[in-house]
Amino acid sequence: MENLIAINVICQDKPGVLRDVAAAVARFEGNIRYTQQFILTKGKHKGLTEIYMEIANVSSVPDLAKKLEAISDVDSVSFHEPFEKIWGSRIIIIGGGAQVAQVALGAITEADRHNIRGERISIDTLPIVDEDKIAKAVNAVSRTHRASILVLAGSLMGGKIAQEVKKLQKEGFKVIALNMAGSVPEIADLVVTDPVQAGTFAVMAIAKTASFDLDRVSGRRF
Repeated sequence: MENLIAINVICQDKPGVLRDVAAAVARFEGNIRYTQQFILTKGKHKGLTEIYMEIANVSSVPDLAKKLEAISDVDSVSFHEPFEKIWGSRIIIIGGGAQVAQVALGAITEADRHNIRGERISIDTLPIVDEDKIAKAVNAVSRTHRASILVLAGSLMGGKIAQEVKKLQKEGFKVIALNMAGSVPEIADLVVTDPVQAGTFAVMAIAKTASFDLDRVSGRRF
């Protein structure tokens, strides 16, 4: 069984530090499954870099910690639960503010029921207008860590947005759309008129503690 850990390294913002951290992980047979790096903008570490990694099957966590702490450009090292165990799967809701808010209402209410029973489902919203901006946002879903399903909430979506939806579906993502004008409802996996119900369906589709199977109603409208 895969053993996944998360490390957070605060270090100097300079070339070669990421290489040194990755080399230390490899030294103890760790397989980096996810990483992100950014500059800290506040607090006592302002101006330093934070490197977060989720690593599988490290042969010795204490020895890895010592190795990382021995790197001259590393300020501190801490270990955590992976994001999947804390934030869980992500539902992404994109579209007009009013519709997004109502979809989020349904999703949050339904997610609460499942999270109480041991699930980890989080809700991400992006109220946004303009075909190009929405298309770029849809395109980014497949690169979003832990994204599981997309809900498109608006009154008119088609064109470039529909093209990106098709690409996303080819990569294995399910897309729920509100019953709106445009070509997106024609290609969505599920079309729902009530935005609150759309959010509820999205959670039920990915929850392990739900019996709802999106494939069985694919292409239908509710």
